[in-house]
Amino acid sequence: MEKMYDVIVIGGGASGMMAAGTAAARGRRVLLVEKNNKLGEKLAITGGTRCNITNATYDVHKLLANYGPAANFLFSPFSKFGVQDTFTFFEGLGLPLVVQANNRAFPATEKATDVVLALKKYLKASNVEIKTGEAVTEILHNNGVVSGIVTDKATYQAANYILATGGVSHAETGSTGDGFAWLSKLGHTVKPPTPTIVPIKTSDTWSHKLSGTSVDGAKITFFLDGKKQFSKTGKLLLTHFGLSGPTILNSAGQVGDLLAIGAVTATVDLFPALDLGALDQKIIDLFSIHKNKQLKNVLREIVSAGIAAGVVELLESDKEIHMGSKVQAVPKEHRKKVTALLKRLPITVTGLMGFDRAVVADGGVILQEIDTKTMRSKLFTNLFITGDLLHINRPSGGYSLQLCWTTGFVAGSSV
Repeated sequence: MEKMYDVIVIGGGASGMMAAGTAAARGRRVLLVEKNNKLGEKLAITGGTRCNITNATYDVHKLLANYGPAANFLFSPFSKFGVQDTFTFFEGLGLPLVVQANNRAFPATEKATDVVLALKKYLKASNVEIKTGEAVTEILHNNGVVSGIVTDKATYQAANYILATGGVSHAETGSTGDGFAWLSKLGHTVKPPTPTIVPIKTSDTWSHKLSGTSVDGAKITFFLDGKKQFSKTGKLLLTHFGLSGPTILNSAGQVGDLLAIGAVTATVDLFPALDLGALDQKIIDLFSIHKNKQLKNVLREIVSAGIAAGVVELLESDKEIHMGSKVQAVPKEHRKKVTALLKRLPITVTGLMGFDRAVVADGGVILQEIDTKTMRSKLFTNLFITGDLLHINRPSGGYSLQLCWTTGFVAGSSV
C-alpha cells in the first residue's frame, strides 16, 4: 500500500482538474489519476477546438432553466460557483474570455488547448500530484466508505475520493463510461446514457451532396407521422450523413423521443421572416431584374450557391419545370412551386448519430442520490461525484462545461 492522501481525484478532464486544483489550493494533499497520457484530452477538442467555456447568463435562475428538472438540485452549487466565477477564475490564470453569439463564451485566443494549459498551471501552482497513463481498475469499499483505488500500476488510499471520469461522448478521448460501471457496482442508480446533443441522420441525397454547406437563420419544423411537433430557428449545417449545427444539436433529444414513437420528417424554411406571399413577391422582383437568365442561375440570386444546387436538384425531379428556361418564360404555377419549396425543403429523419459524434450524452447517477450542496454521494460518506457522471440534460452552448466547473469546484471545496 502506498502513501496516504487527503484526496484522490479519478479523471483528469474539466471537472477533475477543477476539483483537484480547488482541493489542493485549500491545503489538501491531492493525487490526480488519469488513464490517458495527457490531461484534458476531451477538453482540448471541445467547441470545434475553440472551447465554449461557459454561457454568459449571469442570473442563476435563468441559467438553470437550461438544465431541465435538474435545476431544482443545482441552485446551491451554482450559487457557490457560477458564470461570473468562471470568468474570474480563468482570467486570474491569464486567460481572458470573450462573449460571442448566443452568450457563448470562449477563451480570447479561441484555442481549447489554452484552457487545458491554464488548468495545468492551476494544478502545478496548487501542488497537485499527477499520475497520467495509469488506469483505475477497481474502487475498494467497505460499509459505506471508499477505502482505496487499484490501478494497473499500484494501489492508493485517501481520506476522500472524487470521481470525475466523464460520460461516454467522444470515447476516443477516453470517455468510455468507466465511472458509470463503477458507480453501478457501488450501488448507485445509474441511468443508461443516450446521445442527447448529437447530429441527426437523414436519407436525403440532395442534402448529403451539399456536405459542409451551412444555412443561417433557417427554421426547421419536425413532424411525427405527418403531424407537426415542434420548430426551431437558427444555424443548420448540412453533412454527408444528415444535419448538424447548434440548432440541430439542441433538437436531437426531442427528435430521439419522436423516433421512438413513429416516422419523423422535417421541413426547412429558408425564409422564416417572410410569408409565402412576401417571398413570392421577392422572387417576382428578382425574375424581373434577371429576366434573361436561366432559372437555375437566378436561384443563386435568391439563396447561396450551395443551397441553390440542392434546390435545383429537387426542382429537377418535377418533370414539368425546366431549369434551363429563362425566367421570363417561367409560368406562374412553376414560380409558386419554387416559392413553396424554399419554405418547405423536405427532410426524412432516419435516426441520431451515436456516441462517437455526441457533443453531450446524458445518463449517470440520479441527483436524488447526491448531496448537491457538496457533490457528496449519499451512499458513501467520502465519495464525491462531478460533471458528466451526473444525470443532467442540458443544451449545447457552454452549459456542459459550466456544470463541470461548478461541480468540480464544489467537490474540491467540500472534501
